[in-house]
Amino acid sequence: MSTFNAPKGTYDLLPPDSATFLAVREAIARPLRNSGYGYIETPGFENVELFARGVGESTDIVTKEMYAFETKGGDRLALRPEGTASVLRAALEANLHKAGNLPVKLWYSGSYYRYERPQKGRYRHFSQVGAEAIGAEDPALDAELIILADQAYRSLGLRDFRILLNSLGDKECRPVYRAALQDFLRGLDLDEETLRRAEINPLRVLDDKRPDVQKQLTDAPILRDYLCDACKAYHEEVRELIGAAGVVFEDDARLVRGLDYYTRTTFEFVHDGLGAQSAVGGGGRYDGLSEMIGGPALPSVGWALGVDRTVLALRAEGVELPLPTVTSVYAVPLGEEARRVLFAKVTELRKLGIATDFAYGGKGLKGAMKNANRSGARYAIVAGERDLAEGVVQLKDMESGDQAPVGLNEIVAELETRLG
Repeated sequence: MSTFNAPKGTYDLLPPDSATFLAVREAIARPLRNSGYGYIETPGFENVELFARGVGESTDIVTKEMYAFETKGGDRLALRPEGTASVLRAALEANLHKAGNLPVKLWYSGSYYRYERPQKGRYRHFSQVGAEAIGAEDPALDAELIILADQAYRSLGLRDFRILLNSLGDKECRPVYRAALQDFLRGLDLDEETLRRAEINPLRVLDDKRPDVQKQLTDAPILRDYLCDACKAYHEEVRELIGAAGVVFEDDARLVRGLDYYTRTTFEFVHDGLGAQSAVGGGGRYDGLSEMIGGPALPSVGWALGVDRTVLALRAEGVELPLPTVTSVYAVPLGEEARRVLFAKVTELRKLGIATDFAYGGKGLKGAMKNANRSGARYAIVAGERDLAEGVVQLKDMESGDQAPVGLNEIVAELETRLG
């Protein structure tokens, strides 16, 4: 038992499970890299104001879940609870939007932090891969991102996820809907905090998961009935483009997502094998966020996919990812001279890109061969004093159990041929 444990609501990612997480990250990143998205990394913490303004004062994320602290220098900082505001801040600070090519297309991968009640699939630190397309208002861009996420999930072998799609309108039609929704909510039997939330951002109440609240929302006005013609046409084009690409989606008139900055297109990826925490990812268009954080008007769209949630979804479907072997060759030296000779061969094999490991710690043959077995290596090379005197090493095929001597000078080429 160690003196220290990981903080509550967090987890350590260890081999062999960590290989699955890496494979998921890579599968999500691949279609993005193929579509003009460049990689961006931002700090793990930012000024509190960035999230208060960007994510929204009324959101649970800002009011309850943010890890905020004051530094010794008196700065008010917060661990990042999501990625979009940071990426947009970085793009604005570096003037990427002035470099010519809009949209600026960026993807990122990292850890995010929210002080939540820990439960299966919901941690206080979690991993996401996200993508943002900054500076263009084009339904094809919204469609592109949804199609790329669909492609990423399918490349992993996921089948039982659903894509929910909605439009949240824009600054022309949303205020009319907002007023109608507020009127409706004022007539309900809601607690004080929920009523206060309804005054700041009534759409947040629609996202309330409590059954007693949901029951009262059955007859709530629906945003779709309030969309202006421009928003209707925009949404229709997004739907047509996704449909033409063969991506199956469901219209969900009640989908709002948990962040205040969304406008128009909003979407969520859900997996029914995950129970209560069914969302594996989501996103949408956020045309006003740049101005909210002090930048120029830069209509943008993006998403974030949860790596932890995607791994849970893979388990729920029983999908085993074909993971690359960690070790292909395992070298077992018997004696001092063999240690020197085989260590040089290991270095040579590694330079050729062959995954090779070595029996460290001077174990005997039996213990070293057990390690070779555990490593999953396809071949073991064993050498003792007698082998070296004859200028050979023993090459053992770990699958078939066959073993044969191979010349010391030929062993590297022989393994390259066999593993090539």
